Amino acid sequence: MNAPWRMMTRRRSQAAGIASQGCGEELAPPPGPEAAAEGRKSHRPVKHPRKAPKLRVAYEVSNDAKDKGAERLKVPIWEPQNWQQQLANIRTMRSRKDAPVDLLGAEHCYDASAPPKVQRYQVLLSLMLSSQTKDQVTASAMQRLRARGLTVDSILQTDDDTLGRLIYPVGFWKTKVKFIKQTTAILQQHYEGDIPASVAELLALPGVGPKMAHLAMAVAWGTVSGIAVDTHVHRIANRLRWTKKVTKSPEETRTALEEWLPRELWNEINGLLVGFGQQICLPVHPSCQTCLNQTLCPAAQAL
Repeated sequence: MNAPWRMMTRRRSQAAGIASQGCGEELAPPPGPEAAAEGRKSHRPVKHPRKAPKLRVAYEVSNDAKDKGAERLKVPIWEPQNWQQQLANIRTMRSRKDAPVDLLGAEHCYDASAPPKVQRYQVLLSLMLSSQTKDQVTASAMQRLRARGLTVDSILQTDDDTLGRLIYPVGFWKTKVKFIKQTTAILQQHYEGDIPASVAELLALPGVGPKMAHLAMAVAWGTVSGIAVDTHVHRIANRLRWTKKVTKSPEETRTALEEWLPRELWNEINGLLVGFGQQICLPVHPSCQTCLNQTLCPAAQAL
């Protein structure tokens, strides 16, 4: 009876030695009888599970998100280099407010004593005349029109030849006669002689473009709906590199500026840059030598 017992003991010790040599993992010795019984059921080593690594994930959080532990993703907003200093310099150069736009712009062409509805109509008409026309010419044409009583009814009662003589020599005056008559008729039929109070409706009027619509909203209705971009603003924004890439039209420039320029500056920027373009940053032969932005302007550095 003793021999078989010794043989079984020897075999078990050999198996334990083989298992310890063939497995690459370190086995802890069984702590007691229960572990020994468990070992008899299976010869495979017990693997201790590894803890899964914690991943740090950032989520976009909506305003009503309840999870305060989530991190907000901040999308960087592009803005041009040195634009604040450039703007401050332009304000300094424009501090006298003596450019044509300051004295003869759309906000100076209407009759302040007229009823509000008539004032708004005159603002819109002055903007329609101002396209491709110097402020001095527009202001003179508005004076002649106002001398005859500039209202919706008076324009509709004026024949095309007379209206043409009154607004000449504004740019494209023949086309503007047609647009003024068509737009005025629409205002009488659909807006009770007033002008629309939205950009979309203003743009639907014949001869009214985006710049005119946004200026009409600002001057006539006191609402800032967007940046009014004309040829001056378009030219200067590209010279200062206030757009990510070179823009090819005033409307493209407007979209590019509105992507980064703070909204509280939208109403100011048109008159500021238009006057700057009329006096210093001229279309041809700009006065870079007297400009405070000479060292900050990429266009000046390229000259």
